[in-house]
Amino acid sequence: MATVFLSVLPKFHPSLNVVSLVGIGTRNIQTKITIHSCQSKIKKKISTTKQGIRSKHYSSHERIFKALDDFICKFIILSTSLSPHVDPKHELSGNFYPVEELPPTACQVVEGSLPSTLEGGAYIQNGPNPQFIPRGPYHIADGDGMLHSIKFSGGDKAIFCSRFVKTHKYVMERDLGYPFFPNPIAYFISNRLRFIFLTVARGIIGGKINPLTTGIGTANTSLFEFAGHLFAMIESDLPYEIKICPDGDILTIGRHDFHSSSDGDLFSHMTAHPKVDADTGEAFAFRNNVIPPFLTFFRIDPNGRKQKDVHILSIKGVTSYIHDFAVTKRFAVFPDAQLVMDPLGIMRGKKIIRVDPEKTPRLGIIPRYATDDSEMYWTDVPGLNMMHVINAWEDDDDATCNKIVMVVTNILPVENLLERRNSTHLSLEKITIDIKTKEVVRCIVSTQSIDFGAINPKYAGKKNRFNLYKNILLYS
Repeated sequence: MATVFLSVLPKFHPSLNVVSLVGIGTRNIQTKITIHSCQSKIKKKISTTKQGIRSKHYSSHERIFKALDDFICKFIILSTSLSPHVDPKHELSGNFYPVEELPPTACQVVEGSLPSTLEGGAYIQNGPNPQFIPRGPYHIADGDGMLHSIKFSGGDKAIFCSRFVKTHKYVMERDLGYPFFPNPIAYFISNRLRFIFLTVARGIIGGKINPLTTGIGTANTSLFEFAGHLFAMIESDLPYEIKICPDGDILTIGRHDFHSSSDGDLFSHMTAHPKVDADTGEAFAFRNNVIPPFLTFFRIDPNGRKQKDVHILSIKGVTSYIHDFAVTKRFAVFPDAQLVMDPLGIMRGKKIIRVDPEKTPRLGIIPRYATDDSEMYWTDVPGLNMMHVINAWEDDDDATCNKIVMVVTNILPVENLLERRNSTHLSLEKITIDIKTKEVVRCIVSTQSIDFGAINPKYAGKKNRFNLYKNILLYS
């Protein structure tokens, strides 16, 4: 089944029963498709304080942990005021209020028409949607992964479906009937670590939580199609393989390690933004660590088997929070920005995830088939705090192909990212790197705040033209 991904599909809100899609052509031709769900109402979630806990026979240690959870929530967390950026009442308002799962539901096209080229395909969105209303600090990126899919068939039929990604975290909390995993981003940026220690203790005593074998991620960040498989991703865990069924339902198949367990090369997490070379069928990925090596680069062959790790040892001290990277035909480019992860910083009264204003951002360039980091070099780029990479390529206008070109989003000002997101601007920039001289030239493509740009995956890593049309990125 051909699958089309939109990272900006509007979230299906409980107060609405309309999903609007806008198809953009390469010659400024627009086709508007408005689909009404036949289901007239989706029930909202209610607070777990009113929801009650399901009748269960808890083990003795689970009853102790449950009592500790309740005590912390009632007498410690709820008795103190929360900043808006970690207050669930603020974070889960408006269009971000949690929604329930929706089984496959037939939709009627009431405006426009469905292009025949969509036959057998699907639009899929992945995003955070907490199974339970949080009882403590919560950041918008902490929610459980939920997939929203519109599957097209029969030339004029569309099926809408919303399902949680059935991660280990989701299943354990569903079975217990209440949330007990910490919301890591909220706790890391607010220094509220009580629940984290409690979760670690629960894992050690109960034996049900092991980041290496079971994972603790929410699979809520992105979607990744590779080697005939479809994955829901988050950078704190391995991917979860999913499947769009013929009836439009969404099935979670399970956690996927790209056969690393059979090779004895176990790993517990990877980036949510791997890159695929459509010509070679390979994928390239990395993982961030809070202990050395702070950055590890690796390749996945066309058969879906992970290859040997390449440890980037030139990142020392406090590690950067690296969310995305770029890959061209010969190189990979990593940002080393001012957003850092510093677990030991809490000993000095600092937050685990924070912005380091004294740090100078830089870019690291390494051959994409490198076996170690001996050929990697870094070049300072003040003011560049990359968030997402839209595309990157090697400029063939230069006879020697000694220039790497990237189109990326840059966080301005980065100091506002964690606690004042509404005041953060994402500038779209074109970055040119001279491989020989290491000179970096920056050009602002748009002064508007734009993020989550996407291209046809067949052109990933290849030169493409780009422009802006009505605030939407167009690529051809």
